[in-house]
Amino acid sequence: MMSELAMVLALLGVAVVMFAINRPRMDVVAVIMMVALPMTGVISMSEALMGFSDPNIVLIAGLFVIGEALVRTGVAQRLGDWLTARAGASEAKLIFLLMVIVAGIGSFMSSTGVVAIFIPIVLRIAHKAQIPAGRLMMPLSIAALISGMMTLVATPPNLIVHSELIRQGYEGFGFFALTPFGVPILVMAVVYMLVARRFLAPGPAPARPERAALANWVEDYSLAGREHRLRLHQSSGLAGKRLDVLDLRASAGINIVAIERGSRFRRKLLQPRAETVLHGGDILLIDHRAGDAAPDFDLDAFAQQHDLSVLPVTGQWFTDTAQEIGMAQVIVPPTSRLIGKTVTKARFRNIYDLSVIGIKHGTKPVAAEIANENLRAGDTLLTVGPWRAIRKLQEERRDLVLLDLPAESDEAVPARHRAPLAVGVLALVVVLMVWGIVPNVQAALLGCLLLGLFRCIDMAGAYRSIHWQSLILIVGMLPFSLALQRTGGVDIAAQALLGWLDAASPRLVLAAIFAVTGILGLFISNTATAVLMAPVALAVASALDASPYPFAMAVALAASAAFMTPVSSPVNTLVVGPGNYRFSDFVRIGVPFAVICLITSVVLVPLVFPF
Repeated sequence: MMSELAMVLALLGVAVVMFAINRPRMDVVAVIMMVALPMTGVISMSEALMGFSDPNIVLIAGLFVIGEALVRTGVAQRLGDWLTARAGASEAKLIFLLMVIVAGIGSFMSSTGVVAIFIPIVLRIAHKAQIPAGRLMMPLSIAALISGMMTLVATPPNLIVHSELIRQGYEGFGFFALTPFGVPILVMAVVYMLVARRFLAPGPAPARPERAALANWVEDYSLAGREHRLRLHQSSGLAGKRLDVLDLRASAGINIVAIERGSRFRRKLLQPRAETVLHGGDILLIDHRAGDAAPDFDLDAFAQQHDLSVLPVTGQWFTDTAQEIGMAQVIVPPTSRLIGKTVTKARFRNIYDLSVIGIKHGTKPVAAEIANENLRAGDTLLTVGPWRAIRKLQEERRDLVLLDLPAESDEAVPARHRAPLAVGVLALVVVLMVWGIVPNVQAALLGCLLLGLFRCIDMAGAYRSIHWQSLILIVGMLPFSLALQRTGGVDIAAQALLGWLDAASPRLVLAAIFAVTGILGLFISNTATAVLMAPVALAVASALDASPYPFAMAVALAASAAFMTPVSSPVNTLVVGPGNYRFSDFVRIGVPFAVICLITSVVLVPLVFPF
């Protein structure tokens, strides 16, 4: 038995190291563990795959879809607009309303998605109220994390702890079981941030007082000096040739953004593709920046050589074509598969039908050839292309997160008249879950079907909204819980914890479980932390002959208390650039508040769930 335990612990150690260095991706690590664990003989292959049949996995997937429908119908954005109108120029009122709204929305959808929605809203408010963005971004991320302490379905770790209780024969948590702790912690977070925000390094607010227009972005990124329009004469040597044959990117460093074709009164904009054939009379919108391909590029010489006419490009041109071609700023999240790749190697235009014409590392624009620039987590990309492609970005969550749209997008995107239907479906799902009329997973699936029926979301958008990496991570880590129990690892960990505390009071044990969970969450995903710590907490309760609920609740609350570093959660990573933060900012603000959460939990949890 000890040899089997040693093998399981060795695999667990390898998994933790790979999680910490983020090599390979977390979901790949999970698949490796699913394959490796049965080789120890502790569990079978069917047991390693049992997570795929867990109702909570389906429930989490359904919640991703419901959250996406709230985004697509504009419910979350409308709340942001209401916040803007109500807060005015009061920083204290703004922080209060912001944290309450974000925590409320995050109770029913992905906290990462909530932050992505509110970053541009907060930036605009910060600039208008002359408040440094750094004073508002930290409250935003903290409120999003606290949203995981509001309801049972707010975050995957809650459902994992709930599932472990049921698996060991106990009754699971109710829908609002965490709310008595989340609400007080949120209140303390608001008060704490009203004081602690003063210690954040103030940075410039990079937003405009009003929503940026296409012409503004042309000015900001100096596109008028880099973007050009070239008309092909009938005699041009480029006419009649395919773009993949010409390969202008490689030969001249030219990126064709769009093609204007037709007369002035019947003009249409074409999205350039490899098989597109150029015609005489076409107008090419190109983006060029001196780089390795053509360091000495001369636009006039190129035009003369190929019998082209150079036409002006102004912000007004982009405004005039706003119904056909648009721009969007997107941010690269920590989970993105684009990290470490260049725009060219990532085949960005082929995949998204959009061209990248600007990149910012944090708040600094890239001055070099952007096609050869490796992308990093938190980078901001300025993209240009047809509105249908930009609208698809609103459904993307894994590799790119839509950061901002220009003012022209209000007229280009479809009307959001289905928002009341989305809100009604959400209310129905919550009622079904709260009253236990049907199982939670059935309520979520019913909500997904109704959202599809009312055309709040389509099947393609539903599939894209599901964060498959998170689901695979959960499924891959669940077998560790069973393997550690069978080999006695859970009991040994529980006894070691109790021995270290040396017959301490249950409250001190509760504090230790919270602290261990929080510290472990600094190195690995809070989802994986919940998988490992939930059975240990229940074993500790059994050894103390106490109720399992307070100890299980401590794990759930600690898993959401990931305030301490910018890499503790994707939520923190997203606000680093917009807030102009340093690593030390999260340590100075997050560590004291994590301690506050620990003390609050130790005081309140036994009152609601007695030992």
